Amino acid sequence: MSWVPFSVADDGADGCAAVNFSTTGARSAYLGVLCVLLGAIGFSGKAVIVKLAYQYSVDVMTLLALRMIISLPFFAAMALWSRMGGGGPRMTRADWLAIIGLGFIGYYIGSYLDFAGLQYVSAGLGRLILYLHPTLVLILSALFFRQAIRSKHLLSLALSYGGIVLVFYEQLSVGHDRGALLLGGGLVFASAVTYAIYLIAGSRVVLRLGSMRFTAYASITACAFVIVHFMITHGPAALSVAPQVYWLTLVMAVFSTVLPLWLVAEGLRRIGANQTALVGCIGPLSTIVLANLFLSEPISAIQLAGAMLVLAGVMIISVKPQATKS
Repeated sequence: MSWVPFSVADDGADGCAAVNFSTTGARSAYLGVLCVLLGAIGFSGKAVIVKLAYQYSVDVMTLLALRMIISLPFFAAMALWSRMGGGGPRMTRADWLAIIGLGFIGYYIGSYLDFAGLQYVSAGLGRLILYLHPTLVLILSALFFRQAIRSKHLLSLALSYGGIVLVFYEQLSVGHDRGALLLGGGLVFASAVTYAIYLIAGSRVVLRLGSMRFTAYASITACAFVIVHFMITHGPAALSVAPQVYWLTLVMAVFSTVLPLWLVAEGLRRIGANQTALVGCIGPLSTIVLANLFLSEPISAIQLAGAMLVLAGVMIISVKPQATKS
């Protein structure tokens, strides 16, 4: 998954003041935009790297384990950094249980489903499906918390899922296997569902503990689940893979996981949720371009039209109205 915990959902939506260009200064604002832009592009490369690694006959669990093993020291450093920055309130037993549960479903299960789905669908389509998670937050909130569905929400859902249907139709029309496409799309969509659950269930915990601290501990928990799973089902000998896979997972861990997390968080601090959402929409388009460059995935007018529909739908519910100051 693209790990951007609460990068948009927790800021304007929960009443935290969004920082705008006039209050941070032009230089800080431009730096914030650059951080979000680079972070979104970094996240967008994950699906491409996964597809490249699959060319060396590595299976889902081995690739995921390598990613977590390489990422673990960075997450440990992030946890230490959060403690040095004040640490926040003392963590209770309920906090620890929430972190373990959310790390399990949001990062461990969600990442596995995403990696598994990318065996069957293109990197571009996989990224677009994952990008639906704000609409899933909306749907789940309406189903379980009786959140009102307004006309703009219906428009968002129509545009987003209409765009996905359009891309599916285009891929089927050029000869993709229907069964594989549906299986892969279903797995990635299930990954997006787990991330939406993670965002909803974790909102109170992240507000209490802070985003950096929560992300670090939840990520470490997920690393532990993945590594234990791998050792039970595969064993350490299975880590002997082609050298190219090691390099690809190193790039994925650093440039498509850890570094983008910090960049988006820093950008969010400087420019606020609305601008972060707007700049971050470059992500799916960046995946399409990178997949064309490195995987030779074709770019068609229908695919771009579908992507724009998805982006428009997600932006409708991601960008929050800002209160004006006197």
